[in-house]
Amino acid sequence: MAEEDSVSKSFLRRHWEGYKEFWGERFSFLDNYSRFIKRDKPLPSWSEADVEEFIASEPVHGPTLKTAREAAKFGAVGGLLGAVSTAGVTWKYSRSLHGTALSLGAGAVFGWTFGQEVANHRLQLYRMDTMASQVKFMEWWQNKVERQS
Repeated sequence: MAEEDSVSKSFLRRHWEGYKEFWGERFSFLDNYSRFIKRDKPLPSWSEADVEEFIASEPVHGPTLKTAREAAKFGAVGGLLGAVSTAGVTWKYSRSLHGTALSLGAGAVFGWTFGQEVANHRLQLYRMDTMASQVKFMEWWQNKVERQS
């Protein structure tokens, strides 16, 4: 019986390690941000003026970051439209408060996703490396904060 337990644990352990490796590869982009997130002293919040200063000072990554920020507006508008329209239809036909709340949340998620896809095509984000621009901004912000203190 003890041998079967060690074999099953071994199987489960191998399965779990494979599962972690699989999802670790899918979410490897989070490693780009870990040095900014997992700090002893967190970075302070930045203002709109700080972002504009970076966009003006960085000729390569500045325009890409500006375009990515515009894309977020598409997502926000899409989320708002999706939430209001699905919740309105749900309330009109069911008069169910919990159903309306659920459709409000789902509509916001679906609308945000659709808005981001529209922005991706309209602003041609697929041609840009927006993550590199965001990481470059975080590096710039970290350096600026360290110089000021």
